[in-house]
Amino acid sequence: MKKRFTGKSAGVAVWFLFCGIFGSMAFAGDVAIMKVKFEQRGDRWNVNTTLRHADTGWSHYADAWRVVDEKGKVLGTRTLYHPHEKEQPFTRNLSDLRIPADTVIVFVEAHDKLHGWSKQRVRVDLRKTRGERFEVRR
Repeated sequence: MKKRFTGKSAGVAVWFLFCGIFGSMAFAGDVAIMKVKFEQRGDRWNVNTTLRHADTGWSHYADAWRVVDEKGKVLGTRTLYHPHEKEQPFTRNLSDLRIPADTVIVFVEAHDKLHGWSKQRVRVDLRKTRGERFEVRR
């Protein structure tokens, strides 16, 4: 015997289906920043960033990430020159990054060739040793 959705249960089923289809489409192209690690070397920083993205070739791949301050000033950018279709997630480094001594909050943002800068970013408090998706070593 087949179970049929009726009334309220049919509306709920349609709502979940709608959210599943269109919700996944909204985030399908975004680059996910899995974790970042900041390591201070004197007055400079090395930054390792791990990204995940559904790279599909040269026209759609994660092609950059950057570090910005709270005002949006770009402190450094790591360009990614090729797709990483078979290497997911992947980590890349940006070295010799200069962060002003009075800057304590920075953000890591990621970019893909087709969709631009992702809305998701990681907030890093340089005064802490750990936080959500970040680690800081001095």
